[in-house]
Amino acid sequence: MNEYPETLCKPEGIKWALKACFEVAEVLGSAVLAIAILFTFVLRFAGVVGASMEPTLQHQDWLAITAYANPRAGQVVIISPRDNTFNEPLVKRVIAVAGDTIDIREDRHVYVNGTAIFEPYLLTSASTVPVPADVGGLTFPLLVPAGYVFVLGDNREGSTDSRNESIGLVRVDDILGRVMLRVRPNPRAGFSE
Repeated sequence: MNEYPETLCKPEGIKWALKACFEVAEVLGSAVLAIAILFTFVLRFAGVVGASMEPTLQHQDWLAITAYANPRAGQVVIISPRDNTFNEPLVKRVIAVAGDTIDIREDRHVYVNGTAIFEPYLLTSASTVPVPADVGGLTFPLLVPAGYVFVLGDNREGSTDSRNESIGLVRVDDILGRVMLRVRPNPRAGFSE
């Protein structure tokens, strides 16, 4: 007994089977293309290496990041500065944008345009100090030029960031994306203002 209907052996049946195969291939191809576009231009994943963003992010956290448009203070971003001595992307928080004057004063607070900024993401014991100029620190106050941002890690005592000339001011073009949520180990959103 034949397992296939007799109509598949006829030219109409072969035509129908080929059409069905092409439709399945078209749907699968469209799905693959949509996924490729999504993960290339809309959503990417990155891992955290190190402790520079503690307590907000921990070593080996996995993050979902989106394509980046206009930087805003408070956003957590993935950067890849051209002059990056670490030779890998870094995760930092945008503190000041183009046109802002950033200052780190003796009271160990960060000031943007003369006002101390509110930083609820820092540990209560955390304080911010500039890196001494003789070991590669920037001089404050500092005006952020057009096309640049000033970034800091949330773990101020354990972060190499814009205070140090090895990172310095970061070009907006060197921002790979904005962190939307931590996907592993425990999903959590709310990384940007």
